[in-house]
Amino acid sequence: MKNIAVIGAGITGVTTCYALSKRGYKVTVFDKNRYAAMQTSFANGGQLSASNAEVWTQMSTIMKGLKWMFRKDAPLLVNPRPQWHKYSWMTEFLAQIPNYEKNTVESARLAIAAREHLFSWAQEENIEFDLETRGILHIYQNQQDYDHATKVNRLLSMGGLERHAVSADEMQAIEPSLRGDLYGGYFTPSDSTGDIHKYTRGLEKACTRQGAHFIYDATVQKLHTDGSQVRIDFAQANSGDTQTETFDGVVICAGIESRSLSAQVGDRVNIYPVKGYSITVELPDAVSQQSAPWVSLLDDNAKIVTSRLGLRRFRIAGTAEFNGENYDIREDRIRPMVNWCRKHFPDVDTEHVVPWAGLRPMMPNMMPRVGIGKLPGIYYNTGHGHLGWTLSAATAEIVGDIVSQTMPAELDNSLGTLSEPLRRAS
Repeated sequence: MKNIAVIGAGITGVTTCYALSKRGYKVTVFDKNRYAAMQTSFANGGQLSASNAEVWTQMSTIMKGLKWMFRKDAPLLVNPRPQWHKYSWMTEFLAQIPNYEKNTVESARLAIAAREHLFSWAQEENIEFDLETRGILHIYQNQQDYDHATKVNRLLSMGGLERHAVSADEMQAIEPSLRGDLYGGYFTPSDSTGDIHKYTRGLEKACTRQGAHFIYDATVQKLHTDGSQVRIDFAQANSGDTQTETFDGVVICAGIESRSLSAQVGDRVNIYPVKGYSITVELPDAVSQQSAPWVSLLDDNAKIVTSRLGLRRFRIAGTAEFNGENYDIREDRIRPMVNWCRKHFPDVDTEHVVPWAGLRPMMPNMMPRVGIGKLPGIYYNTGHGHLGWTLSAATAEIVGDIVSQTMPAELDNSLGTLSEPLRRAS
């Protein structure tokens, strides 16, 4: 049996572990935190949203960033301080504008493919994660934003997504608690929401039942490969001593740290950390519980998404901040989300609000890096950006197929013919 390491126990690392375990591999997962899903997979917006598959590689994104650069509460905020990685990444981002339509279509296809696996795994492993299958409603307050959404809808349709236009009156019928002067919207009945942290922890337990081993409080310091095996040097927080383990291969699913790890094995995975914020609004009384929405919302102009996590929690998340590896939770970034809640759901009690910030690992083309590295035994499943949970089950299956074809779990398996996902990834 082949022994595979996975670096990272967020949603992509745990789904990768699950996909490999089901294919017969002995899997060991390393994570620097004490538990799974403690960073970007801890408190995101909760949407499983093929309808949010539009990539950001448009000139309008650049113009908004310049316009809002000195507005601290802007939905898209760029710290103008000179920093080589940030500006080189943005240069590559600009170069990807011609691929905007192609990558949006492909993201939608991946998101739709991911649903089947994610839901079937949850059912098979009995994972409870506050799933709501009431769809996602995109809301627009003016014709300009609505017209852009109509253009995006054509691309999502090409990717296989059914999403239909709704009037302001129809929006009110879909989510009666919604308030505000709205122009129109688009509704995707097949989208859903849930608690990513609960899902990841539940799938981690399923992986453990299948024989996977998780090593926590472990910081990977160095990767070595001699062409046949991969050696991982790591230090655990409780001892600080460097330890070494050897594997037949490794899948790097380490979020923003994938960039430095890939450089150690001769690959360039140009991930930039794009900060997102969330607030979890506690719903302490019947009035708040009745006044908070059950249908998930996406306000494209404010860059805000919502999800209802059971009876007593309402998650509001979003914004994008280009400010390097910075986990600071800024009050001037949290306040707009609280104000947004008060505007659209005035009867929800906002006294009990839990803020959070995480760093989305983004590639310049806004597409995940999934596939093989330059050296034997090196694989990647990382860089999912704002669609980490939405795409994770599909990319885990792809990388599982790639590993099984290039490094069969059993020595007597034949390689066979490369699959289409492998040809694309390589």
